[in-house]
Amino acid sequence: MEMLGIHWQKLIIQAINFAVVLIVLWKFAYKPIFNILEARKAKIADGLANADKIKAELAKTEAARQHVLNQATVVANQMIEQAREVANRVREVETQKAIAAAEQIIAKAREAAAQDHAKMLAELKREVGRLVVQTTTTVTGKILTADDQKRLAEETQKQLA
Repeated sequence: MEMLGIHWQKLIIQAINFAVVLIVLWKFAYKPIFNILEARKAKIADGLANADKIKAELAKTEAARQHVLNQATVVANQMIEQAREVANRVREVETQKAIAAAEQIIAKAREAAAQDHAKMLAELKREVGRLVVQTTTTVTGKILTADDQKRLAEETQKQLA
């Protein structure tokens, strides 16, 4: 082998040097790098798993949010419908109150008109009785007594009634 330029002693020493360098590199360089890569790989896997969990949770949250939103919409629509019903009932009650008040005002007005009519008729009867007495006094030329005046006024009232 010496003809090929291979010296056994140098070859063994170089093999030992290579083995020592390989062991040192493996222990101090490659092993920590591989450990770091494995840790990083695990972190990436955990991160992907967490991302999947987060996506699943986000989907659940979105579904829950949509469900709550739908329920809130239903409740809001029910409340609006109830408010409309209450407003209609209140409007109906107020309309009935207004009608009752108007009827009461009309009844009072009729009553007042009837009282005024009765009062005017009574005044008219007294006035007609007074005019009859005055006319009778003027026509007969004599002064009527209080009893005669009363009698004539009553007769006139009976005839007018």
